[in-house]
Amino acid sequence: MKIAVPAEIKNHEYRVAITPVGVNELVRRGHEVFVQKGAGLGSSITDDEYAAQGATLIDTAEDTWAAGEMVMKVKEPIASEYGFLRDDLLLFTYLHLAADRPQTDALLAAKTTSIAYETVQLPNGMLPLLYPMSEVAGCLAPQVGAHAMMKPQGGRGVLMGAVGGVQNAKVVVLGGGVAGQNAANIALGMGANVTILDTDLEKLRMTFWRYENRIQGIVSTALSVAEQVTAADLVIGTVLIPGAKAPKLVTNEMVASMKPGSVLVDVAIDQGGCFADSHPTTHADPTFTVHNSTFYCVANMPGAVPNTSTWALTNATLPYAVQLAGKGWQQACRDNAPLALGLNTWDGKLTCAPVGEAFGLDSVPIADALA
Repeated sequence: MKIAVPAEIKNHEYRVAITPVGVNELVRRGHEVFVQKGAGLGSSITDDEYAAQGATLIDTAEDTWAAGEMVMKVKEPIASEYGFLRDDLLLFTYLHLAADRPQTDALLAAKTTSIAYETVQLPNGMLPLLYPMSEVAGCLAPQVGAHAMMKPQGGRGVLMGAVGGVQNAKVVVLGGGVAGQNAANIALGMGANVTILDTDLEKLRMTFWRYENRIQGIVSTALSVAEQVTAADLVIGTVLIPGAKAPKLVTNEMVASMKPGSVLVDVAIDQGGCFADSHPTTHADPTFTVHNSTFYCVANMPGAVPNTSTWALTNATLPYAVQLAGKGWQQACRDNAPLALGLNTWDGKLTCAPVGEAFGLDSVPIADALA
């Protein structure tokens, strides 16, 4: 198969969809890999490193997309890339369609077959291709939140903690999944008083034992969320429903009751965000104010640490890319049920029911595409 890797063009997106190790694995299996020149520079990977492993370097994005039977990316195609979509193309990347109607329409109109990293799901519910970026985003959330809490940034002027005789910052994490656990771990390490809210008692019990009761776990209800958010210095939202829009857990009224200078970091913004007032921002302009609180809603947080993120992502995606390239997408999905759940669009049809529900569109069973 011919696999193409274009450069990412989203604002301050420095990741790339493959490492030289990934190129080596694909080339030695007889596949051709085409990489746009400069695609890896943001992740500290040079063109020469790709070429040394057998990649063919291509000058332009248009030619790179055209060269591939399968295009591997990190972020979803944006408007300027919609013209590169076509009906004989397999697109393998993060899509987050439930929060992006224009992209959904573009994929359907082009009849592109798309497999979304974030909806590949194991029988135990784990999302293996979202996991590494959830780890990164979770670890980043307390860092960016702590920065936004500083007075020169418009915050309350509160340090996360670790100063004797002074109350630590109160950090509230909504969601006890991968991102939430990593956010809690970093916030705890920074000295904050941390509370996790989740509807899953097993996750809360795991938090209790993992952190020896140093992190408070509370069952998430409308009332408990309101009470904890109102008292928080920093709220980190990490709630995710695979393939669907994130639920809006923090209302405008809750934000109005928060401390002036408090900060809210919405890690779930790729799926629409879990705060009512959230809207996507960029690394160039990451925050905005609601009432007297600062919102941080950057839609590609892991792009800020691209070297770590690129290697972590390729570690997860490469085994699936090898299967797709070696068997073709239909046979690979027939043989790998978790991979099949990643199929979002095919032949102008939606194959991800939660996306259809988000937009009031019809969807077809994945089995129809694999028949």
